[in-house]
Amino acid sequence: MLKGIVFALTGNILFGVGYYFAILLRPLSDMAMFGFRIVVLIPFILLAIFLFKQQHLFYDLLQKIRKKPPLVLVVFLLAFNTGVQLWLFLWAPNNGQALQVSIGYLLLPLVTVVLGKIVFKEQFTRLKWASFLFALVGVVANIGFSAEISWATFVAGFGYPLYIMLRRYFHINTLATFLVELLLCLPVALYYISQINMDAILSQNASLYYYLALFGLVNGAAFILFLGSSNLLPMNVLGLIGYAEPFIMLLISLAIGEVLSSQSYFLMFCLACSIFCLTFDSFRKST
Repeated sequence: MLKGIVFALTGNILFGVGYYFAILLRPLSDMAMFGFRIVVLIPFILLAIFLFKQQHLFYDLLQKIRKKPPLVLVVFLLAFNTGVQLWLFLWAPNNGQALQVSIGYLLLPLVTVVLGKIVFKEQFTRLKWASFLFALVGVVANIGFSAEISWATFVAGFGYPLYIMLRRYFHINTLATFLVELLLCLPVALYYISQINMDAILSQNASLYYYLALFGLVNGAAFILFLGSSNLLPMNVLGLIGYAEPFIMLLISLAIGEVLSSQSYFLMFCLACSIFCLTFDSFRKST
């Protein structure tokens, strides 16, 4: 359990750090950023598969599809969700939807917890219930204060929980499956990259290639740790640990000059209490 907690926390921190690349990669458009994100992720995920000796999982996935051909539709659905989520993360900060998507990311862990309880019949300790209730109160209050909800809120809030649920339900929650998803997204990514005038972009951002390499490393490590933790933790723990990411995104937002609204202090207090209860509960069980 403790290993999964460390993986999940580190992965979420790296996802939060990745939020800043929407700034560093300017003046690329959001679709160009999405294209490069796919391209730079693939080598790092492939390298991890070889380092962890998981090549046999490609064969396992193929065998499962042969036994249950409709599973290929699930893989395409997963790939579509992956593409949308990778694009949305970079699109929102550059298109006036950062707040709406941030609210979606606050809903995401709660949705994950509920799905874990309903679909996988996961058990809750008292501290887990306390963690869930702290998070619920904070998120509901924040939504009530901001009243900023759009389609992007629901895509962000429900996309990854449904994604993890499907992968776990069909027993395909592996890096191999994730690489297949990225490869299915690759033609779209290459199309948008082909539309870029790189000379004009580099004239405004001479460090672009350096940032892209770093982007791939940070994102690759984040996804590897996230998928690893999703196999080690119940969905309720995985979901609530996800609140580490908004803290990092908050710090980055403050670093680039955004001002924290007064109602956000209550939200951050509730999320801090939620993470503390969950971490203490997990640490108590591991000792």
